Amino acid sequence: MPEIADIVRTFGPAYRQRYSERMLPSHVRTLRDLAACRTESLGGHLTECDQCGHQHYSYHSCRNRSCPSCHTGDRERWLDKRQSELLPIPYFHVVFTLPAELQTLIWRQQKLLYAVLFKAAAAALLALTADPRYVGGEVGILSVLHTWTRQLQRHPHVHCLVTGGGLTETGEWVTARKRYLVPAAALSQLFRARFLALARKALPDEGFPETLFASDWVVYCKPALQGSRKLLDYLGRYVHRIAITNRRILAIHDNHVTFEYKDSKDHRWKRCTLSGEEFLRRFLSHVLPRGFHKVRYYGLLAPSRRKSLRHLQWSLAEPEEPAPAPPSEQSTDPLPCPVCEIGLMLFVARIPRAPRGPP
Repeated sequence: MPEIADIVRTFGPAYRQRYSERMLPSHVRTLRDLAACRTESLGGHLTECDQCGHQHYSYHSCRNRSCPSCHTGDRERWLDKRQSELLPIPYFHVVFTLPAELQTLIWRQQKLLYAVLFKAAAAALLALTADPRYVGGEVGILSVLHTWTRQLQRHPHVHCLVTGGGLTETGEWVTARKRYLVPAAALSQLFRARFLALARKALPDEGFPETLFASDWVVYCKPALQGSRKLLDYLGRYVHRIAITNRRILAIHDNHVTFEYKDSKDHRWKRCTLSGEEFLRRFLSHVLPRGFHKVRYYGLLAPSRRKSLRHLQWSLAEPEEPAPAPPSEQSTDPLPCPVCEIGLMLFVARIPRAPRGPP
């Protein structure tokens, strides 16, 4: 089956040649890394069976955070750690979406406005949940940035995993209603006001059309009916990669790429065929600026509140509930030989990586 790396190797050189002067450094780096992923240019190591002598070359991965072939272990470790921090309470799923009118501006100011998106969403949630009419305490928020639709179009939005309860100023825990956190309409208006205020402060010379206040901004706020662990697993799929997985790539043919996606309207799997250049353009539009954090924590889940979180886990847990399991560790035992199936593949030598030229 074809992979993203095959698409990059096939269409990447022509794409870089055509758009080299306009490409962002993060896009150049991503194309270079994905093309080299698991090839001899990154080096590797040689293993040999201690019984039949079969040898196997394993090449190193690129470790680029946009690569769909890397970070499986990182994802599992991230999920283990986040699951160990879950409180034994119901959670809510809240999504904040930016309107289409801001797409062009966001593309020009990604690092700045994506940060504003995070801050505005968290500020709106913390302000509204602090109201005694709803929760009346400080909630915990885990936020993950997504920038795509299932057909790889730009669609910036933030998914939030929110605790179904909060901590009052006196240190008492208050539980939210079972199926109701805050009114979505009020949350949408507060989010819109916070985002535009922060964006205007960050970009004082930029003009924001008044029509942005006239339209409703889409905000989804529902209980996590399948459970917080299921929602966390969904969010974790794209913490260490972006937009599309290798298994959705169906074919590379006649300068085109065909992939499958699940239609959100009828929930059926469909196919989309794009030119190789258009596929790379859409894929690279979701590569975040270097150093930008796509996962952030607020309220009770903020890094400075870890001790309080552990105390809450202990105080809210049922007496018979076991303590959170420690993160699992990857095994480093030798693998069995794929040929004789008797011996073990033992390390023989390290393969040096090829010299890297200028970008």
